[in-house]
Amino acid sequence: MQLSAEPIIYGLIFVGVLVLVEGLYLVAFGKSISLNSRVNRRLEMLNKGAAREQVLEQLRKEMQQHMKSRSIPLYSLLAEKAQKAAIAFTPRQLIMIMGGLAVVAFIGLTVGTETDPIIRVVASVFIGIGAVYFWVNRKAKKRMGMIEEQLPDAVELMVRSLKVGHPFSSAITIVSKEIEDPLATEFGIIADQSAYGRDVGESLKEMAERLDMQDMRFLAVAVTIQQQSGGNLAEILAGLATVIRARFRLFRKVKAITAEAQWSGKFLSAFPLVCLVGLLANDPTYYDGVLDHEYFIPACFVVGIMLTINLFVMRKLTDIKV
Repeated sequence: MQLSAEPIIYGLIFVGVLVLVEGLYLVAFGKSISLNSRVNRRLEMLNKGAAREQVLEQLRKEMQQHMKSRSIPLYSLLAEKAQKAAIAFTPRQLIMIMGGLAVVAFIGLTVGTETDPIIRVVASVFIGIGAVYFWVNRKAKKRMGMIEEQLPDAVELMVRSLKVGHPFSSAITIVSKEIEDPLATEFGIIADQSAYGRDVGESLKEMAERLDMQDMRFLAVAVTIQQQSGGNLAEILAGLATVIRARFRLFRKVKAITAEAQWSGKFLSAFPLVCLVGLLANDPTYYDGVLDHEYFIPACFVVGIMLTINLFVMRKLTDIKV
């Protein structure tokens, strides 16, 4: 019994492509683009001598460019996640990277495998597009998770600033300097926009819609109502911080409770495919006796449809809104 090494080669090429795109990103924009950087990216750019208006323009362009390119074929699948991840690559650069990674994957498959050229081309395209999508999706999830975790601390910092007599615009500026990325850069953009005359409530609302965050919408609505009708903003934000923390804890609890069901759904959907790969790796001629049967192709479609439906059903069952 001899197992084929080709599935392992495919997996290694996919991982190598992921590492390559991450390396390109860090080389192109420097370590400050990383969410693990201690100094937020906006301050890093200002410290390098860039003018405040230039930094504002560049950051706004990076954060808005992807949704403006949704008309590009296939890019609409990536645009929303790229916007949430604030990917600094332009849409055209991302598409070029997909093509370049597909070429790299094709070369790797040509050297490491003996599959048909057509299969190598199709697999290379899937690896190039899939690697970029996986990378952007992971960046978006990590960035949104960090923003959700940082937001209560940012609101409480604003409350303390307001209580000692700072205006709200100054409280926003303090948050942009005291906390870490990614929220620091987001609030830094709002502080810069406020300095150039834009309403803070409108800036917060735009950020909430761009990030599609309910807690951020609460903050924008609270600030807008206070601006229109008055009131003690510090007390309003203190209550909001308590609500956000409570929702965050509840969300984590729900996520922990539904984790088993989510992984069960993923396992049940992936297990048949893993078995199929194992069977073909062990015996490539396993299905030769039934390939010409009239029901073989329809049965494959039915199995694929059922597995897809299973993914959607399990995700819907465990997608609990908090």
